[in-house]
Amino acid sequence: MTLLGLGTYRSRDAARSVRIAAAAGCPLIDTAPVYGHGTHQSAIASTLQANPEIRIASKVGHMTPGQAEIAVSHGALSAEEARGLHSIAADYVRHQIAMNRLELGRSRLDLVYLHNPDHHHDGDRAGLHDRIRAGFAVLEEARADGLITGYGVATWSGFTQAFSVTGLLRLAREASGSLETGLSAIQLPVSLVNIDPIKDALTRRGPLAEAHEAGWEVWASAPLHGGKLVHLVNERLAHHISEGASPAEAALMVTASAPGLTGMLLSASSAGHWSNAASVAGRPPLPENRLKDICDLLSGEKA
Repeated sequence: MTLLGLGTYRSRDAARSVRIAAAAGCPLIDTAPVYGHGTHQSAIASTLQANPEIRIASKVGHMTPGQAEIAVSHGALSAEEARGLHSIAADYVRHQIAMNRLELGRSRLDLVYLHNPDHHHDGDRAGLHDRIRAGFAVLEEARADGLITGYGVATWSGFTQAFSVTGLLRLAREASGSLETGLSAIQLPVSLVNIDPIKDALTRRGPLAEAHEAGWEVWASAPLHGGKLVHLVNERLAHHISEGASPAEAALMVTASAPGLTGMLLSASSAGHWSNAASVAGRPPLPENRLKDICDLLSGEKA
């Protein structure tokens, strides 16, 4: 069974979405300091405090202009560093972990991701890997101090152009000085639009398979591609995926069936929306030969 977590990135009312998810027994809420123009974390704090069993995943990387000003005033970034509104520099990672804990009302965060660490990637892979290693070192410190349980990388396209699961594990081990690390999760888009991770996983390659083999959590972001798949998937394709499924159900079914996936993140606009998605996530996965057929069909259409 694939877990269903709440992603607050596209929530129009994050507080309401989290209340709906919490009432439905959601196991994990995924957020970031920049979501909701910097308002989501504070907005959901009261529900998180009332439901301590819900795991919380936050991030460090992107920042709003206001958050950049605060980081500069606290000495976590120089004015020049803050200008790009993204950083995984050690001092900023340390600063933002503290701010996340404060905003979310949690003394200990379950997961903290480096958020699109490849955001300013300019082709200098060695430099990028140095920055990731330095960020991991601070996350290891935070884990040792009991401020976080584990950490990971949330990326939109990093696994296609900037790093690999095995490379991240090497950097984490170098940061910790040990084979044992707190690196325990990745998050990346997996959907009918972003189908390549599923194709690779079917041949036991790529980030889903490699992270699963390492024992990490693997969370799919944007399984409905920001809601666009509801309109892009026609009845014929939905029927091809699963007879009688709606476009949204068919799209979620494919993502939920990806080998190696721990769970997928979805925004919830209503209790009915959440209940329907949870029922899809709880179904047996599509057979791998069926998934391959769907991947081949969609790859042919994209070609």
